[in-house]
Amino acid sequence: MTTPTRVLIVDDDVATRVGLRVIMNAEPDIEVVGESGSAEDAYRQIEEVEPDVVLMDVQLPGADGITATKRITSRATDNDGPRVIVLTTYELDDYVYRSLEAGASGFLLKRAHAEDLTNAVRSVASGNALPTPVMAQKLIEQFAAWSPERSASVEALTDREREVLVLIARGKSNQDLARELTISLDTVKSHIRHVFTKLGVQNRAQAVIAAYESGLAYESGVAGNGTTGNASTGAKFHPWG
Repeated sequence: MTTPTRVLIVDDDVATRVGLRVIMNAEPDIEVVGESGSAEDAYRQIEEVEPDVVLMDVQLPGADGITATKRITSRATDNDGPRVIVLTTYELDDYVYRSLEAGASGFLLKRAHAEDLTNAVRSVASGNALPTPVMAQKLIEQFAAWSPERSASVEALTDREREVLVLIARGKSNQDLARELTISLDTVKSHIRHVFTKLGVQNRAQAVIAAYESGLAYESGVAGNGTTGNASTGAKFHPWG
């Protein structure tokens, strides 16, 4: 029998926690192992219940969801520690972008359908991207700013690793990468590990941000236009052509 995916819900709204718990526990392969209304309590519960996935409200009393996400994911490795899904009211939001920068594996709207929520938990628990690549791409394209450091780190990738990063930025799964590159899943995973290490990122969402910050997303046609600005700073991407 497969062990259920263990979920911790972090939200200061009791009704939201109850609703999420009902949705999650209705699935035989998902189990809610804890609930918390604050980041500090969430840290304690993570040590006690060892969840696979944390559903994190982006705005919490005290330490916010961004700070909590960074603290939680900074302690995780490729095969150890919980992955974080940020829950938000607005998809194109600076708070959400900063949560992805901090290490969240992805984000979902609080009004998402129950099936989308449970599929997201399964996807993130298995190490894949969330099934909302278009929404994530729009968010990253709006808020990411070109970084010379990111550009330099992408230049260190091999040609094959750059191909892998471009496909990740397009929202492709490991299975998609294996088919498109005609390589095995084990080889895909090996390439992804090398990409993450060279970019200094922990997950696919951070890798997509790196693709935009380096300009690779524009070179490869992933992004929708040639330049974009950062809504907070006005910084521009390098004009890639």
